[in-house]
Amino acid sequence: MPVITITPYPWIQDIIALAITFAAALLWLRLLDTLARRRIISQHLSRKLIHIGTGPIFVLCWLLYSGEPQSRWLAALVPAAITLQFALIGLGLLKDEDAVRAMSRSGDRRELLYGPLQYGVIFVLMTLIFWVDSPVGIVALMILCGGDGLADVIGRRWGGAKLPWNPRKSWAGSTAMFLAGFGFALAYLALFARMGVFDLSVAAALLPLALICLAATVVEAVSGQDMDNITITVTALGMAWLLTDGMGVWGVGFM
Repeated sequence: MPVITITPYPWIQDIIALAITFAAALLWLRLLDTLARRRIISQHLSRKLIHIGTGPIFVLCWLLYSGEPQSRWLAALVPAAITLQFALIGLGLLKDEDAVRAMSRSGDRRELLYGPLQYGVIFVLMTLIFWVDSPVGIVALMILCGGDGLADVIGRRWGGAKLPWNPRKSWAGSTAMFLAGFGFALAYLALFARMGVFDLSVAAALLPLALICLAATVVEAVSGQDMDNITITVTALGMAWLLTDGMGVWGVGFM
């Protein structure tokens, strides 16, 4: 790193990357806020599109950072600042009706203190703990964004056949959870490998990644409504660590 060199000065590169990351994340959030306010899309779809899209946009911007020690801390400022905003809105200390409309199920601002707050905290922790030193963080985040996000969208649309042990979940939703989580994670692993962040054999990653996604799918199918952000992430991390050998992760070498 950096994969995309903007300037030879690491701190300046990271500040520029930080500004681009903030701009991209806020543009996505405000676009969906506006679409929900104008009733172009439903409140539920807006909330799920924020869940699905914000994380991949954020992680994609990691390619802009210098890779110096300060990079992960500056990058983590983006989800930290957005999460703080959600917390202030949820507590009633900051008024933002567009955000409440886009991010809550019922229009109650206090809902932002559950799923959205958990989502943001998870991104801060994954950035600080894993960054680009390990693909484990990227895998966990992509399963959370793509898998969990699309599970609800697909489940609501085509989820007539419910799971016998959890009538709130469906076979269609669980299938989408597995396939989308696998697809998002594999796409980002392949992209970061192609950009030279780490040396990855995509073929060697397929089976471990499928097992991680399967475990996350099972846990999502039994998790409570306000806890799945946490349970899915913890499960993905746990399975990734179980499948880690002494030479790296799933045959991955790091640069």
